[in-house]
Amino acid sequence: MPKYWLVVGTPANYQITARLGWTVQGFKSRHARKAAAMRPGDILIYYLTQLQVFAGTVRVTSPCFESHEPLWISEGRPTEDYPWRVKVAPEILLQPDGYLPAAKLAPQLAHVRKWPAANWTLAFQGNVHLLPEEDGRFLEDRIRQAAGSHS
Repeated sequence: MPKYWLVVGTPANYQITARLGWTVQGFKSRHARKAAAMRPGDILIYYLTQLQVFAGTVRVTSPCFESHEPLWISEGRPTEDYPWRVKVAPEILLQPDGYLPAAKLAPQLAHVRKWPAANWTLAFQGNVHLLPEEDGRFLEDRIRQAAGSHS
């Protein structure tokens, strides 16, 4: 069974991944263990900060590797090179007008129920989270439905 990972990032970093052709995803240095746990076949689900939306999914196609080529941006902090990376392939990528508002879906996620309802956005801090399988499947299904309704 694939694992589902929530990738939390800025719209700017999401666009960088898009410009790279959805071929690679990097993670901050403090998330080395999580990146190392990713396997080919796992699904990454993108959550965009600032917009508070789910934007799409990619499939992991390689084990984790290290690279220090600067690609992504850490806003408000000294530059970090997101050294832990996996190769990916696009799965379901929504157009900006079809992004799914997280506020509507978050209350249904087990991952989010760890926080008080009024503070649901706390569940989306940090660069990457392993999601419970039911949350991953739920979000993947909703993203697939949204893609079908905007095609």
